[in-house]
Amino acid sequence: MDVGIILDLETEVGKVMHISILLALADYHANTSRGAIRIVPHIRDSKKDDVEAASAAIYLLKDVQVQAIFGPQMSTQTDFVIDLGNRVKVPIISPATSPLLTVKENPFFIRGALPYSSQTKAIAAIVKNYNWREVVVIYEESPYGTGILPYLTDALLEINTFVSYRSGISPSANDDQILRELYKLKTMQTRVFIVHLQEHLASRLFLKAKETGMMNSGYAWIITDVLTSLLDLVDTSVIESSMQGVLGVKSYVPRSNELDMFTKRWRKRFRQEYPDMDQVELNVFGLWAYDSITLLAEAVEKAGTTAIPKLRKPDTRENITDLDALGTSEMGSLLIDSMQITELKPRLSGDFRIVDRELQPSPYQIVNIIGKGEKSVGFWTEKDGILHKLKMNGKIAKTNNKQLGVIIWPGESTIVPRGWEIPTSGKKLRVGVPDKGGLEQFIKVERDPKTQAVIATGLGPDVFKEVILSLPYAVPYEFIPFSIAHSPTSQNYDDLVHKITSKEYDAVVGDVTILASRSEKNAWIFLKPLKAELWIATGAFFVFIGFVVWVLEHRENKDFRGPKRKQVGMIFWFSFSTLVFAHKEKITSNLSRFVLIVWVFVVLVLTSSYTASLTSMLTVQQLQPTITDLNDLIKNGEYVGYQKGSFVKDVLTRMKFDSSKFRSYSTLEEYNDALSRGSKNGGVGAIVDELPYLRLLLNKYCRKYIMVGPTYKAAGFGFAFPKGSPLVPDVSRAVLKVIEGETMNNIIQKWFGNETDCPKQDGMATASSLTFDSFKGLFLIAGVSAGSSLLLFFLIFLYQNREILVTDDSIGKKLCAIAKVFDLKRDDSNSISKKPSEGNESLTATVFAESDASIELSPNLPLQSPEIGISDGLGESPASEGFSTTETGTPVHETMSGTIEER
Repeated sequence: MDVGIILDLETEVGKVMHISILLALADYHANTSRGAIRIVPHIRDSKKDDVEAASAAIYLLKDVQVQAIFGPQMSTQTDFVIDLGNRVKVPIISPATSPLLTVKENPFFIRGALPYSSQTKAIAAIVKNYNWREVVVIYEESPYGTGILPYLTDALLEINTFVSYRSGISPSANDDQILRELYKLKTMQTRVFIVHLQEHLASRLFLKAKETGMMNSGYAWIITDVLTSLLDLVDTSVIESSMQGVLGVKSYVPRSNELDMFTKRWRKRFRQEYPDMDQVELNVFGLWAYDSITLLAEAVEKAGTTAIPKLRKPDTRENITDLDALGTSEMGSLLIDSMQITELKPRLSGDFRIVDRELQPSPYQIVNIIGKGEKSVGFWTEKDGILHKLKMNGKIAKTNNKQLGVIIWPGESTIVPRGWEIPTSGKKLRVGVPDKGGLEQFIKVERDPKTQAVIATGLGPDVFKEVILSLPYAVPYEFIPFSIAHSPTSQNYDDLVHKITSKEYDAVVGDVTILASRSEKNAWIFLKPLKAELWIATGAFFVFIGFVVWVLEHRENKDFRGPKRKQVGMIFWFSFSTLVFAHKEKITSNLSRFVLIVWVFVVLVLTSSYTASLTSMLTVQQLQPTITDLNDLIKNGEYVGYQKGSFVKDVLTRMKFDSSKFRSYSTLEEYNDALSRGSKNGGVGAIVDELPYLRLLLNKYCRKYIMVGPTYKAAGFGFAFPKGSPLVPDVSRAVLKVIEGETMNNIIQKWFGNETDCPKQDGMATASSLTFDSFKGLFLIAGVSAGSSLLLFFLIFLYQNREILVTDDSIGKKLCAIAKVFDLKRDDSNSISKKPSEGNESLTATVFAESDASIELSPNLPLQSPEIGISDGLGESPASEGFSTTETGTPVHETMSGTIEER
């Protein structure tokens, strides 16, 4: 069978694959157990030219009539050859790595190498492992270089890392052009570089990077698969002088005895074929070529065809072109199917398997360039991510961890690069500060009369300076004033913050508020005296106490008997009525009395505390002025004051305030003057501003003003930085460090003095809600007393009905019997006898309680009820206390007899 081979034999990679293909065919033919099919290679050199590759393919398909083609190795050459393969139904096995060559759209294309897009997630995993938030991609301005960009960018975005800059370098760029590009990169903050260049261009890049000082400590460099796998093609002097500390990823090839023996044979054959050339080492592309040809040979053998048919020629026509003259293969589809179901056991390149006409991914090895070569520091797999070690068969070792080994970074440093630095070009951090005048405790901007340098003081700038000093590295900065004037059309704080978006400023410092759209209202102030957990606990105990009292009184007290709905209602009514001591039901059980004594005491303490807390809150509100809400200002047509440049103006506008009623001020003195004069005298009815400013006003003018109305929450003051700025994590940690230390107290004392000299005027914070912890002792006592009473009742009840428990009935029947007995009304006097006052005659009354009706008594009886009532031992029971002996629906007959004296 004829097989075409198209390689760039002018390249080292082409020569490496050439030798591997020759050895693969030699090994196939040397195996005497193989079939009678002999594979004849027809090798053509594409000479790094797309047209040459296309011409070679047409020649092989038309004149030689090959049944399969291996190659070309370049993606631009492969694209056209794949179209030819689809046309003549001949398999094209290509080691091209471009992800743009898809097997789905080309039924006769088999990818014999991993696309370079498959390594992007491994690179992203390295970036994520060191928490780098920005990277620079240096790529070759060619289809090879630009093809990886969208895949790499997407992989980095998945881990919230941004490509801050893409640096394209032309293959024809001279050293000066490369040098200028590197100096440009050096002026940027990002210090993590991902390099996707071929070996010749990469060698020049790293030489110049060393020259510019970009291979020193603090920099991180990552090279992609092609360069890492072909590192032996880079001059050793370049590696030793300019690439130390670089990280690289490459397809992992497990070591084996077969690979070692093959490498020796390969070196010997290479010297035979290319005696005038310096020794080149075997790489993964050579191994993939070997395995691809072996797979093709096994597929041919599996097809079982001894006579290979030629390509079927099309009908002869005049003026036929070379493309029209191409026939179609009758064996191509069979080979495609055979190659997909053929699996190689792990051999030279590892687990080489073709599934759906595509080489399946293998683990990526992460290496650190040290000395003349590389050192393995870990692996990456699609399933497990970064791993420290793998077994020889590719499975994860039991002792693996998720961290890479020790890495020597550029500059022979073992400290992980931070990933960014302040540029060394003398450029300072541009920090915008609001220049508005007034309220100088927060921000004051002025210029040094001698140097004209901008000086910013106040709470915000002082905290910022302390934060910068707390950083573990120096950050040079300069303040840039941003004018905020009184004019309605002048710039405000929103415009100041937008300067960051437009990249005019690198940060903003001052009394800049972090806005949020949350508000807090007082409509439910009656719920505030008690915390939510205390409300819940109180409600639960009301129900619990009601249940306990019902259980204790149900058998003896008529008020706790009746229909089920009445009894459930009684549980809630009786317990909650104790809240205002309005319960009218009589209690007959001593256990119930004990429970209620404790519970009434708890209720008394709770209500007293609630009343005191609510009174405190309402008293504060009663002390408020006539204007208590923003709506009052709108209704009364009052003028409203606010701080110039503040976002408060926008808030008031959204609340339907008339903008003609707005008046802006800058200082506390202006606030005081406006409030003193009022709306009718050129002032305002109220000042709407942020809490820090209002508290400063109240602190200065004690007892003159009060803070009222709903508070619209914001997230407080903060420093503004661009989204994704690498400074943000370090600054955030430094801010916490400053706030938690004594420095913050000193700054506050410096600008605001001692606020304890003036009583706190924020009425909304003078009364705090009561918590469950304040009453858990009372609840514990009430719970224990109720629980113990309930337990004692059940013990007595079970003892009195022990004859039920000792029966041989099932547990279910015993429980039903106990429940029925519990539901019966208890009669403490089954036989009551009294002496007659006149004579010895007696009357015996017998009463039967029916299940469906009350008992009718004989009219000649002096009593109004079948139950015998005793009052001081004399007379008859009042008629008002008479009731039926049983409740409706109780299928129990009860007999009561008594001796009643005649009247």
